[in-house]
Amino acid sequence: IAPTLNIDVDPLFLHSAISNLIQNAIKYSRVGSKIQIRAEVVGENVLIEVEDECGGLAPNAEIDLFKPFVQQNTNRQGLGLGLNIARRAIELHRGTLSARSLPERGCVFTITLPKAGTK
Repeated sequence: IAPTLNIDVDPLFLHSAISNLIQNAIKYSRVGSKIQIRAEVVGENVLIEVEDECGGLAPNAEIDLFKPFVQQNTNRQGLGLGLNIARRAIELHRGTLSARSLPERGCVFTITLPKAGTK
C-alpha cells in the first residue's frame, strides 16, 4: 500500500472496518490459504480490498451479507454484526463497503472512500 494514499477518515472507524474484514478472512479461509490486502487510487477514490480464500459465497449471498445477525457459514462464533458495523463505519465517511464472490476460490471485500480533499 503506497504511503501517498490519502483519505480523510476517523482512524478508529477505518481500523475497525478493516480489522473486521481481516478477522473474517482469517476465520473463514481454509488452513494454509492466502489473504491479500491492497489499496489503490481509482479516479477520485481510494479502494482498499481484502481478498480471502474462503471458497466463495453461495449464489446471491451478497444480498444479505451485510444485514445484522446474518451468518452464512457453519461457523457461528460471534453475533453476525461485524460486516454491518463495518459497512456503517465506512458509510459515515461517504464511502461504500461491498463484497464479490470468487466462486470456489474466495471473496473480495472492497472499501471505497473519497480521496482526501474531494467533496
